[in-house]
Amino acid sequence: MSESKAMILGCGGLALSDDERSFYRDERPWGFILFGRNIAEANQITDLVADLRDCVGIVDAPILIDQEGGRVQRIRAPIVPAYPPAAVLGALFEREAEAASRAAWLMARLQAHDLRRFGINVNCVPVLDVPVSGGHDVIGDRALSRDPQTVARLGRQTIDGLMAGGVLPVVKHVPGHGRARSDSHLELPVVDTARDVLDNTDFLPFRALAEAPMAMTAHIVYSAIDPSALATTSRTVIADVIRGDIGFDGLLMSDDTSMKALSGDFAAKAGAIFDAGCDVILHCNGVMREMVEVAKHTPLLRGEAKRRERAVMALFGGGADCGEQALRREFEELVTQNA
Repeated sequence: MSESKAMILGCGGLALSDDERSFYRDERPWGFILFGRNIAEANQITDLVADLRDCVGIVDAPILIDQEGGRVQRIRAPIVPAYPPAAVLGALFEREAEAASRAAWLMARLQAHDLRRFGINVNCVPVLDVPVSGGHDVIGDRALSRDPQTVARLGRQTIDGLMAGGVLPVVKHVPGHGRARSDSHLELPVVDTARDVLDNTDFLPFRALAEAPMAMTAHIVYSAIDPSALATTSRTVIADVIRGDIGFDGLLMSDDTSMKALSGDFAAKAGAIFDAGCDVILHCNGVMREMVEVAKHTPLLRGEAKRRERAVMALFGGGADCGEQALRREFEELVTQNA
């Protein structure tokens, strides 16, 4: 069997085209990511996930999704229940810490139950960014709290709940997107905060949860650390901060390469991402001409990236029945009674 390339790709619609199938079979991405454009109804999602895996011939090939709750929930009601944004858990924590911690675990466990029905095995949560006053609302209520200790505590419950259900987490956006004053989907944010302040706030939740299996980078320039490159393409940020100070040794993926914060063509983007030390490149929009360029400049998983990938793959396959209805009742009671 051919080895996987160090890339996660999207697809264009509700079902794969013949061109997509041929491309994925030839280029062998390590994983795939789904968005709202790929979602219509339950059987369609299951069929699409199975088709994607069939293209690469790997039973547990990672299928990622952003199923956060609130405004970022790719699979929506009535296919699965609607979940509140993360900030609801943070607000609950201020009133009743234990109830909030339990609610965070329950929400993640139930989301894992939802996703496993379709064969989806990776959820890109928790968001560990710490918002500040004046920050862009691209994060906003997606964040668990403005207190880094609270983010770390609720983030841990989210990780544990997902993994109890056999779904792996991706912490994001390392080393922190909360101070950005613009949306990195549209332009390049620059954060001018001093390094010691970042260490004690933005970086703290990532450091506390450094054992997470996967993380996604932030497309942000931290001028106090590397004024010449955004974190995703900065050797200094990845080596000194993410791998060094934070201590993260899991699989590190870029945020989406089609976001406007990154400049240059896809050859330049891919080269900079891998040169900086990311293990895997992420391309989300499913546009074939862009995926072709990304694939041309993406290596096979090798060396430390391969070691980390193997560690991730070894975690797939868990997750027992959760007694769904009882957990849903408990979650609803915690969230509504403490609102």
